[in-house]
Amino acid sequence: MTKQTSNGVNRMKKTIQDIFILADVQINGNRPWDIQVHNQKLYARVLAGGILAFGESYMDGWWDCQAIDQLVDKILVAKLDENENTKHLLWKHLIWDTFKAKIINLQSGSRAYKVGKKHYDIGNDLYKNMLDKRIIYSCGYWDPSTGSPRLRSGQAGQEMTLDQAQEAKLDLICKKIGLKPGMRVLDIGCGWGGLAKYAAENYKVEVVGITISKEQVKLAKQLCKGLAIEIRLQDYRELKEKFDCIISVGMIEHVGYKNYRTYMEVVHRCLKPNGLFLLHTIGSNTSVISQNPWGNKYIFANSMLPSARQITQAAEGLFVMEDWHNFSADYDQTLMAWYNNFTKNWDKIKKNYDERFYRMWTLYLLACAGSFRARKNQLWQIVFSKNGVLGGYQSIR
Repeated sequence: MTKQTSNGVNRMKKTIQDIFILADVQINGNRPWDIQVHNQKLYARVLAGGILAFGESYMDGWWDCQAIDQLVDKILVAKLDENENTKHLLWKHLIWDTFKAKIINLQSGSRAYKVGKKHYDIGNDLYKNMLDKRIIYSCGYWDPSTGSPRLRSGQAGQEMTLDQAQEAKLDLICKKIGLKPGMRVLDIGCGWGGLAKYAAENYKVEVVGITISKEQVKLAKQLCKGLAIEIRLQDYRELKEKFDCIISVGMIEHVGYKNYRTYMEVVHRCLKPNGLFLLHTIGSNTSVISQNPWGNKYIFANSMLPSARQITQAAEGLFVMEDWHNFSADYDQTLMAWYNNFTKNWDKIKKNYDERFYRMWTLYLLACAGSFRARKNQLWQIVFSKNGVLGGYQSIR
């Protein structure tokens, strides 16, 4: 390396370090959240490509971090993504994604199945080895007060398991919408049928579950066999039937801001007059129309997180908001449990993937955990009625 080249690398390194120091992150430091650089080309790559290049360079092994969840937590708590002097770098390429989102309906009917193919169809074995025994791919409820009391993780020497936290969440949902035997329930974004199966077995209801993932349909039909459950490969816009209750868990994140109103109109036309609609979603503190470039390219294609304002505007004139429950801190614990399962069971599934996928998935899970820990992302359960619950809705926690 020539002296001129070395000076250039050092200048670029200092530029990156000056940004990270605002979050108490050091390059080649000795703390778990510090970044260890293996390739000096990293600095030029990140300066040119922003957050997309930062994520891709990790996938390529150009840098490591012992605790990526702590790194992301520190970056977000320091609000580097909002700092006028740094956000242009961290969010480079977001301008193009935002422009595309404004002129194109990225979640139109013809594009609806893209995220299913790219994310949910990459292997049922992956999800079976990463998630709980019911294959629930949404936030667990780690501090429930429903049913028989359970202890918060770490109290009195006892810890809830991921299986218990997910079962507590499923039961919380069923109680919030007042399931009773014989009801006909719609599950929009049913995943592998875990919620449908739990509701049918424990509350004796009939469930129709829809998803845009072929692999989820295949496995869900097997898991729900013999129960009053119908699993369909179907876009939500095609629904025209009536249901006593409607549930949507972790699905509106794929709907897109141009379709939020359409989504609510579909739910409204399918919900009976006295029925309840429960929306379970990750939420954004601010209204956005696209997600970060790395997540869009590698994890959830054409997805975005709705804000409270976007949800209420979409529901205005259609529904009465009966209850709004935030337990987003529980998603940090859920994601860390998924990460621990993923790494523990990697040897069982690695024949189907490669090292770059392993690093990509590691970054995805731990970065998400860090974002919830920093309270950058939220987790909401919202209960809606069409006309207001007579006498008032009794909130359940």
